[in-house]
Amino acid sequence: MNIPRHRSALLAVAGTALVLSLTACQSDGDSASSATPEATVAATAVSAQPAGGKGTGTSGATGPAEAARSTGSKDSAGSTGSSGSSGTTGTTGSTGSTGERASDSAPLCTAGDVTVRAATQDGPPYTHLVLTARNTSHHACRLTGFPHIQFLESHKQDVPAVGKSKPATPVVLTAGAPAYALVKLSDGGIDEDTEPVSAFSVMLEGDPTVIAVTAPGSEGIAVDPAKALTGYWTPELRNGADDF
Repeated sequence: MNIPRHRSALLAVAGTALVLSLTACQSDGDSASSATPEATVAATAVSAQPAGGKGTGTSGATGPAEAARSTGSKDSAGSTGSSGSSGTTGTTGSTGSTGERASDSAPLCTAGDVTVRAATQDGPPYTHLVLTARNTSHHACRLTGFPHIQFLESHKQDVPAVGKSKPATPVVLTAGAPAYALVKLSDGGIDEDTEPVSAFSVMLEGDPTVIAVTAPGSEGIAVDPAKALTGYWTPELRNGADDF
């Protein structure tokens, strides 16, 4: 009678342990099952935040702005390049234009730049002189107008100039180059009122310095102040324009 009771007790204990074990397993299963949705939600939230949060929003907002800035920068660079190119072209044009006006920029010849000499033209009677102004400086200069000549102390007025002898362009003398002016002394008549002249004065346009010029010939020249004329400075004597 004792053995069956002992077996019943063991069976009862085993059954209780089995029930407890099943209950524990069920509890663990429920816990795992209930934890899984929460973990899934949390994982979903973490993974979704970079895709739909600041990362995505910032990228979307920054993209167009950066593109706009990039485009603006390119346009600005293009505009600057164009301006730079225009400036270079203008400078080149300016440089070319200055070169063409080089003769106009040469300084006026002064008494210190030239040596003036006189020589008779043709034979007796000596009615004309040729003045030669040679550039003895080391730079180019412009010889404008005509020589301002006074032959006699009793006639302080300059000898009148002949307009038809005026050259069409300015006379620019390089170093060593000459210019000429034809000067009429008289008509060469016997009854003319002439006076002997051994030296006379010449002034250049724009320079008040008096240049003393020695008259050619041992006896000097005969000048009729009422008939005297002078031509303009020219690079060479020209037939027709210088005949007076």
